[in-house]
Amino acid sequence: MLKIGIDARCFMEGKTTGVEEYTNNLLENLFKLDTINSYILFSNSWKEYTYCFDWALRFPNVKLNMFRYPNKLLNFFFWYISWPKIDQLIKEVDVFIMPNIGFSSFTRKVKLILTVHDLSFERYPETLSWKRRLWHFFLNPKKLCHRADKIIVPSESTKNDLISLYRIKREKIIHLPWGISEKFKPIDRNNVELIKVKEKYQLPYKFILYFGTLEPRKNIIGIIRAYNQLQEFARVNKWEELKRYKLVIAGERGWKNQTIINELKYSPFNEKIMICESIPESEKVYFYNLSSLFVFPSRFEGFGFPPLEAMACGVPVIASNNSSLPEIIGDAGIMIDPDKPDEIFEAMKQILLDKDLYNKLRDKGLQQAKNFNWEKTTKEFIKILNTLKTK
Repeated sequence: MLKIGIDARCFMEGKTTGVEEYTNNLLENLFKLDTINSYILFSNSWKEYTYCFDWALRFPNVKLNMFRYPNKLLNFFFWYISWPKIDQLIKEVDVFIMPNIGFSSFTRKVKLILTVHDLSFERYPETLSWKRRLWHFFLNPKKLCHRADKIIVPSESTKNDLISLYRIKREKIIHLPWGISEKFKPIDRNNVELIKVKEKYQLPYKFILYFGTLEPRKNIIGIIRAYNQLQEFARVNKWEELKRYKLVIAGERGWKNQTIINELKYSPFNEKIMICESIPESEKVYFYNLSSLFVFPSRFEGFGFPPLEAMACGVPVIASNNSSLPEIIGDAGIMIDPDKPDEIFEAMKQILLDKDLYNKLRDKGLQQAKNFNWEKTTKEFIKILNTLKTK
């Protein structure tokens, strides 16, 4: 039996991003499927704890070690004097799992499994604030990757980046595609909860949806410009059907989001564009189901949950032809160059006007989403854990 520590600090952020979603789904399935090994969650927050770990503590082989150190001070000690050792703080573990890159320090004997979601901060540093770039500089992700015994990545794209940018040995990197929660599925239009969410946010009857962080890397400006073209085309050609489609941009505000707000403000069709912020995780599935089309022209993704979730809900998808997105979407969506709003506009127009294409993409998307299963992913993760028993 292994004693396994897990970094649960990501849950203290108070918001749901791809990292938290991955961590939550992986751990819930890990605790459910692995009844042999024991797990200790490491969490720290100077402020009063608001996150509830009851979902994890209902499993008999899971414990929680909570600390109340100031995070900035703790990170400084990790960085400057490589102390305290996390594995000693939580009472000696054989393996420690880090679901994301973060400040940390360990004894030499503990085996480290690190998840690297992407290296967007290396590929596109200009899309981050100077504070975020400074944070990555002090964090030194390259050093942490070399310290890790195993590195889990969600795509071949991220694997190749680790090899080319950090010179990590190929055999240390394991490509393990993320799964998708079973809650993401088609919902009947008469569903009571669906109607409640529609009314709560005053969502339009027909709309194009983007879901994700509001930051430059996600290329939301490209979506707005493509939507402007779509509405202008509808106006000039008197396509009343296209005029009915509005644009909904949903998600948390990220770095450098003011340029996005300005783009929206000066759009000639800004009365048809709405931003919905701070959407609870439980309501995301209803947003997807209420939408007519999902657009995700991100410039870089290590995996990209939103387009996969949209496909699982039966929504046609338009996404970028870069990084990991072609791996996820396959031929189940329309791939575009994110730097060409014309291509996004053409894809929008084709899907919304061609019912046969719409239905074809819907069916293909539903089928493609079935290839991503958390139980399958977790079983492979457990195999990785078990290889460390003999080392």
